Parts: sequence; C-alpha cells; structure tokens
Amino acid sequence: MGQILIRNLDDSIIETLKRRARVASRSLEAEARLAIARGTQLTREEKRAMLDEMMQEAQRLVAPGVQQTEGWILINEARDER
Repeated sequence: MGQILIRNLDDSIIETLKRRARVASRSLEAEARLAIARGTQLTREEKRAMLDEMMQEAQRLVAPGVQQTEGWILINEARDER
C-alpha cells in the first residue's frame, strides 16, 4: 500500500478528525484514512461518465462492416475448449 504526507492542514480539520476518531474509538490515522476513502468514492455521475467513455472507446474499436461476436459467446467457447 502507498503512503502520502499531507502538509499544511488547517488545525480545525485535524481537531475535527481527532474528535471523530475519539468518538468512534479509532486512531487519528484510521479516521483520516476513512475520511479520504469516503471522499474518493465515485459519484453516480462520475461512474456514468466513465461508463460512457468506455462505451465510446468500445464503439471506436468496432471494425465497420465486420460482424461482431458477443463477448459471452467467446468466453463460453474458450471455456468449452479446455
């Protein structure tokens, strides 16, 4: 796992994290880790935008005029060949 060092945090932020950690019986580090994890979860809109980007990229890779085989069919064929 990676590590980061965050400099110049406002004292009120640190105090808030300490208070939350104390109430939840966690260390300051664990509380900060949880806050960062919660803050970096993708929103529904961000997930949708990522999906749209992937769909556009997939469409870009389709060869015009060539019939495409569904992925699940290819997976089944590969599994059945074993």
